[in-house]
Amino acid sequence: MRPGPTKNDKRSLPPGGTPDLQDATSDPRGKARSARSDRPKRRRRRVRLPGPTFPGSPAGIESTPLVDVPPEPGAVSISCVDYGPDRASAFDVPDLEAFLSRPRPEWSAVRWVNVAGLHPQVINRFRQAYGFHTLAAEDALKVPQRPRVEPYPDFQFIVASMFRQVDGKFTSGQVSVFFYGNMLLTFQEEPDGAEAWSTIRQRIQASGSTLRQGDAGFLLYSILDALIDHIFPVVEHYGDLLETLEDRIIEEPTTALSGELHSVRRKLLELRRMIWPIRLMIHDLQSSDSPNLSSTVRTYLRDVHEHSVQLIDVIETYRDMASGMIELYLSAVSYRMNEVMKVLTIIATIFIPITFLAGVFGMNFKVMPELNWEWGYALFWLICIVTVVGLIRFFRRKGWIGEGQVSK
Repeated sequence: MRPGPTKNDKRSLPPGGTPDLQDATSDPRGKARSARSDRPKRRRRRVRLPGPTFPGSPAGIESTPLVDVPPEPGAVSISCVDYGPDRASAFDVPDLEAFLSRPRPEWSAVRWVNVAGLHPQVINRFRQAYGFHTLAAEDALKVPQRPRVEPYPDFQFIVASMFRQVDGKFTSGQVSVFFYGNMLLTFQEEPDGAEAWSTIRQRIQASGSTLRQGDAGFLLYSILDALIDHIFPVVEHYGDLLETLEDRIIEEPTTALSGELHSVRRKLLELRRMIWPIRLMIHDLQSSDSPNLSSTVRTYLRDVHEHSVQLIDVIETYRDMASGMIELYLSAVSYRMNEVMKVLTIIATIFIPITFLAGVFGMNFKVMPELNWEWGYALFWLICIVTVVGLIRFFRRKGWIGEGQVSK
């Protein structure tokens, strides 16, 4: 996941290009502080904030650095899909200015423009072409934003989050949607995030598909549904991980399991924190009075809302499982410790009478009749053996040692 501040957002620095820092060797304790600063430090996870923002800075994308500088080649990829009931056309946009100056085909009932990768110049150029608000353009650029729906007179601005599994790793990024009556404009935080829409593009290309026959509102539903569907593999991964950890706890509760359990529980908490606003966003969109959303689309959005509620319920269940497994881990560790202490106690109990006998016969008294007996040494070992066997049988009868015994 890329951090909120990007190379496009530059902070003002003093002359020389570096912050004015005090020399660590300017005082006798400077070298010690410098040595401590070279040590590896654990960085605490922080919630990403939109930015950077400066007190008193003007709002809007026009004041963003690099707003007039085109992006580097390959930094942003733009694709466009025009489709209608009888025809569909998908193509990449290598030249943004040529694309914006070219008229839209008359047969195109719905146009979907997707921008993968965020750059202020590209977003501002789309703002100038389609007339959406500068504050909405700024929110599309400065990520992350809270998922929500903002109604405007000519369009609706929708912010959502995308979770994907790529090469066994999970990534998340913001998706900003500008929803017009017959057009959808999406901005993805991840430069390679366009692959997430491959299934939707295939459905558009399929002649006679429901998506092909629908309007831009149905395309919006399909995108939101795809965002929710991408979360299910992430949640299922943590469910499988919890099952594996549970088996490991039962078999051998090691110290490393405690850290893994707390890590899973923390990630589930973060996942819930990010999905909860999406549920509210879908509900607000479904209940909005936008004329661009038909009754059919609202019905489909209700289904997406139910899926988001289901996800939150599953995450809550997994969080409870993680908490219960932490208690199970502590109980298992305590049980193993008690077993070790029980074994040591039994061993010590067995050797107490033997130690007593050895101490008695080891005293340096001149008159000890047993020391002169011919069979005294053999009798001593006989008493020790009988004592040990008797104690072991007593412990087994009480169920303190051995398997399948019930403690009395």
